[in-house]
Amino acid sequence: MVSIADVAARAGVSPTTVSHALSGKRKVSDRVRARVESAMQELGYVPSRSAQNLAIGRTRLLGLIVPDIRNSFFADLTHGVEATAIGHGYNVILCTTGFDHTREVDHLAMIRSRAVDGLIYAAGAPPTNSQLGALLGDLPLVLVDEEVPGAIAPSFVSDNLNGGRLAAEHLLGLGHRRALVIAADGGLVSSDLRVEGFRESWVAEGAETPVIASGAFTEEGGREAIARHAEAFGGEGPTAVFAVNDLMAFGAIGELQRAGIDVPGRVSVVGFDDIPAGRYAHPRLTTVRQDVDELGRRATHALIAALDDEPAGPKDRPGRHVLPVSLTVRQSTAPPPAAQRKADSRG
Repeated sequence: MVSIADVAARAGVSPTTVSHALSGKRKVSDRVRARVESAMQELGYVPSRSAQNLAIGRTRLLGLIVPDIRNSFFADLTHGVEATAIGHGYNVILCTTGFDHTREVDHLAMIRSRAVDGLIYAAGAPPTNSQLGALLGDLPLVLVDEEVPGAIAPSFVSDNLNGGRLAAEHLLGLGHRRALVIAADGGLVSSDLRVEGFRESWVAEGAETPVIASGAFTEEGGREAIARHAEAFGGEGPTAVFAVNDLMAFGAIGELQRAGIDVPGRVSVVGFDDIPAGRYAHPRLTTVRQDVDELGRRATHALIAALDDEPAGPKDRPGRHVLPVSLTVRQSTAPPPAAQRKADSRG
């Protein structure tokens, strides 16, 4: 097999000069380049992709860290990332963390050691900004779906604040005035913003301050949050539940139904994400929709544009990019029971 060293010997130059001629990253005279090209033709040398990448100090590998690939939200995010990467000649190394901080830190360190060209990071249990900088050094980074407070990397997120508002406005419009909100454990920015948007809109209409529960970002987390507050749903308790993701909403519905509480006849439930399972749940889930595939594509395109020195369009420039969300109304929400509407109007 013909090597770069063979080409260098035939052209009368060093292997380093051949690498420079192949990469185009260092200036090589036209005369020397012609000798290298002539030697390649004579020897039948065709540079491999790996050899070209080595010559320019690139692997054309991108790292992708997500919390949980079993959640179809992150499966769709991964699809958007990978489709865009492959379309630009890159491959993707995928790591999942299970929302575990130690695993997240370990994967961040591993990604850097694997010599990837850049990282797309959907944090689940993120380190501090200073820890992130120490772990990644100068590795190009784009944040997607979740923000790391203080990080200056470009980020692509949904409008979580407005999503919370949309959920509240929908329930208020149906006549609800008492709600329980299921937030995510761990201080995730996305969860905090969804709760903040909901609470602001809820209280602004003169409704009671919502009860805040918390749990893991999973179906079991939603179930446990409802179980811990089961007594609240008696008498004049909440008639609505807002969960900050769909899996938690599924768990909440399951636990309410297990306790004999009808959804939506007695309690309405709204989720967040609009994963496919929500269309087939019983009842079908009312939820805030994120365009997760677009999140993945936009984040990946921005990273590749930076790596390949392409001019960034207005949608891909460094900074915080917020994608719009919308409300998808299905069957898990309805007006509160008539007796409770009367009690609320008297209050």
